[in-house]
Amino acid sequence: MNNRHGYLSEKTVVITGASSGVGRAMAIELAQSGANLVLAARRSEALEEVAAECNELGGNAIAVVTDVRSADSIKLLAEKSFIFGGKIDVWINNAGVLAAGALDEIPANVNEEIIKTNLIGYILGAQAVIPYFKKQGYGTLINNISVGGWFAVPYGAAYTASKFGIRGFSEALKGELNNYRNIHVCDLFPGFLDTPGIQHAANYTGKAIMPAPPVYHPQKVASAVKSLIENPRSSTTVGAAAGFLGLSYRWFPLLSRNITASIVRSYLKNAEPSEITSGNSIHPVYYGTSVEGGWRKSPRQILTARKAGILVAGIVGLVVGFSMFRK
Repeated sequence: MNNRHGYLSEKTVVITGASSGVGRAMAIELAQSGANLVLAARRSEALEEVAAECNELGGNAIAVVTDVRSADSIKLLAEKSFIFGGKIDVWINNAGVLAAGALDEIPANVNEEIIKTNLIGYILGAQAVIPYFKKQGYGTLINNISVGGWFAVPYGAAYTASKFGIRGFSEALKGELNNYRNIHVCDLFPGFLDTPGIQHAANYTGKAIMPAPPVYHPQKVASAVKSLIENPRSSTTVGAAAGFLGLSYRWFPLLSRNITASIVRSYLKNAEPSEITSGNSIHPVYYGTSVEGGWRKSPRQILTARKAGILVAGIVGLVVGFSMFRK
């Protein structure tokens, strides 16, 4: 099958964390428009599977096993990407991991790996590709940050630190590059997604964990990425809930934080028991390679989504009401 045509067929795009979830969704979306894709992650077999699917769909994809925690590994990824495409048009920082649990109950080395992957990995990615962008005179860096960049997640302290850190790093980088009018840094803030990410997570709660509803299909993020490549923008929110949560935390940080912590504690009190695991925080796991995690079909998710909807509506109501009062 060969669909190579149009704007994206001329682009070389690097995607980290491409072996599953939203990274895989991005790859599939861009392959259908004929993009040249360099797919990066730690899992060789899963990457090769995604690359084969992308090539079947009309893209031109290669797999490069990469550990984003390593400067040498990231540098080699950039070199191979340039050799493959003759240029690097787009670099998507997407690889991410999660550790759930009380801060003092999560091993120090696990929290350290969360920061290394989620924050240092993004910095290393930018550091590796920007010299190519400057030499070319153009390029687009997309940072998939998530709503966690705006909204603190109790019992996910290292994860929150990494996401807040990415947002600050990205803002600083935009200032550094503001004299390069054709080099763009784009931030993505999606809500919670239906991916295998939670299945991969380090979990020190002793309870089964699940993404907080409402949970969006990864395709929404993939479509947003395609749009950003065609028309770069500094910041893009994906899903209404992400915008609402960001707004509520900006206006009512104490209220939002305390309500969220209360909800998490209530959930953990009633959740099913689960084993303690470091997940994929240190070493890759070899399950969960699909785009979706199956969370949107969960009856428990549907019931919890109704409660979450009431909470979000209540917080938003307070925000809107307070905003009108200020006027």
